[in-house]
Amino acid sequence: MREVFIRNAVDFNSQHPIVVRCRLMADCDPSPTTQPTLTNKSGRVVHCVKFQKDMPGLDSPPWPGELGQRIYENVSVQAWKLWEERMKMILNEYRLMPWQKEAQELIGKHMEDFFFGESAALPPGYVPQQTK
Repeated sequence: MREVFIRNAVDFNSQHPIVVRCRLMADCDPSPTTQPTLTNKSGRVVHCVKFQKDMPGLDSPPWPGELGQRIYENVSVQAWKLWEERMKMILNEYRLMPWQKEAQELIGKHMEDFFFGESAALPPGYVPQQTK
């Protein structure tokens, strides 16, 4: 049976191109080796509080003040990407205007809970869900 390569597939989470290998339509599945690893420009590595392992860290504090510094020191690039998706959901759900002080305070509280709250760490062996 002939193997077909679909070259224009895109990982919906990261928007990076991936290669999908198929023999039959039912066999289509993204190759796990083609999933991009999120990196940073500085080469910094942090012990991520979300994933509980050493991973590439952020290149600069993503938020002002003490919370931003704490995130910079303890959060990986991949965990920050998870937060960005959660933040979009919060902004839409509460219909927040990000430039308003009240919205920024609410986002800050949610952010602190997401990274440093009681249930902030992901379960061992967690793999981000692929969206279709």
